[in-house]
Amino acid sequence: MKEENPISRRDFVGKTTAALAGFMIVPRFVLGGKKPDGSMYLAPSDMISLGFIGTGKQGKGLIGSFLGTNEARVVAISEVYKAKADLAIDRIKTHYEKNTQAGAYSEVNVYNDFREILARKDVDAVVIATPDHWHAAMAVRAAEAGKDIYCEKPLSLTVKEGRAMVNAARKHKRVFQTGNMQRSWPEFRQTVELIRNGYIGEIKSIKVNVGPPPVAYDLAAEPIPDGLDWSKWLGPNTPVAFNSELAPPITKDVFPNWRNYREFGGGMVTDWGAHMFDIVQWALDMDDSGPVEVIAPDGKEHPFLTYRYENGITMTHEKWEWNNGILFTGTQGELRIQRKKLETTPASLKDKVIGENEKHVYKSENHYKDFFEAMRKRSKPVSDVEIGHRTASVCNIGNIAYRLKRPLQWNPKKEMFKDDKEANELLGRSMNSEWGIKI
Repeated sequence: MKEENPISRRDFVGKTTAALAGFMIVPRFVLGGKKPDGSMYLAPSDMISLGFIGTGKQGKGLIGSFLGTNEARVVAISEVYKAKADLAIDRIKTHYEKNTQAGAYSEVNVYNDFREILARKDVDAVVIATPDHWHAAMAVRAAEAGKDIYCEKPLSLTVKEGRAMVNAARKHKRVFQTGNMQRSWPEFRQTVELIRNGYIGEIKSIKVNVGPPPVAYDLAAEPIPDGLDWSKWLGPNTPVAFNSELAPPITKDVFPNWRNYREFGGGMVTDWGAHMFDIVQWALDMDDSGPVEVIAPDGKEHPFLTYRYENGITMTHEKWEWNNGILFTGTQGELRIQRKKLETTPASLKDKVIGENEKHVYKSENHYKDFFEAMRKRSKPVSDVEIGHRTASVCNIGNIAYRLKRPLQWNPKKEMFKDDKEANELLGRSMNSEWGIKI
């Protein structure tokens, strides 16, 4: 990406050139062009330099996904748990040893403070894969530092933090991809295009089956393990006692349970809801808007959390046969979708080819390459920051309704509840002066 990238320049001069008979002979991958299989070589000067912030279970997987594009190199990581940083470094080294066409690997810098990555001029973009309570504080600073951003879902812990992320990205003209990678999967794109083209008729109801809302943090105190900077893990948050459910040791290869506590995450309503409510938003063409009402379960007329859109479509958060799936019911059929599985009524819709002159949505076939393509074009990717923010907002206002146990009127333009001070106070949160941002 950048001419001043010292790693690219050093690799080019020191590792990939040789002088013979008065002229340069360089490996083909340095010059760009096509490989024998028809795919493109990427010159080192065009490789995107990434800094990873957070290298736990999700971050470790993302390292593989980004390096697997063969369009990027990881030049730095920031991690507050040393054992997890060591695992990430091993993963990166292994990739470089097996994929020498990416250029020579020398050293990936490891930082305890992510701001050191932001200060590096050779870093083109950062990948944020930390717990949710850190997302906004990191993303806003990254935008201010001139970095493009890939941030894991759910985008934000609160509505106001999400809007701050959008504002920072726009102000500093940053490309920002949200990690809602289902938008780059064919079964979800097919779902959206079938619905937008009216193949199941007028949508009457939508059921989204994801897990429960969060609870207040209440775990017992445990000794802080060696190598974990607990203060930096907490970051902008009010201090709480450490428990390994929040940051499990590397001997437990599991997704940590910080997501179940409202101080750090939004429960399964945001964790899986950020994927499934996202597809609903996409299908209904609501990427810049959202519902106008959210009704808490009342044991009567509304046995489940219910959202209502301005066009009258209702969506419920309720269990049905498929876990982490969506059931769309229309006047002319049904559509059931979860990862790698799409069923339709009538059955012929599943493989329906959407015509050239029908409605189509943004087509991305690889979420990570799509981010890089948007970086090169300075365009919006498939899951732009505004999209990620709007989806997270659907999840977050649902959690507020669960917490207050009553109906709420939502204004998606103003991003405020109507005449409800108590609910509006929950649209943001307090953060400490060291790590917090203005929201």
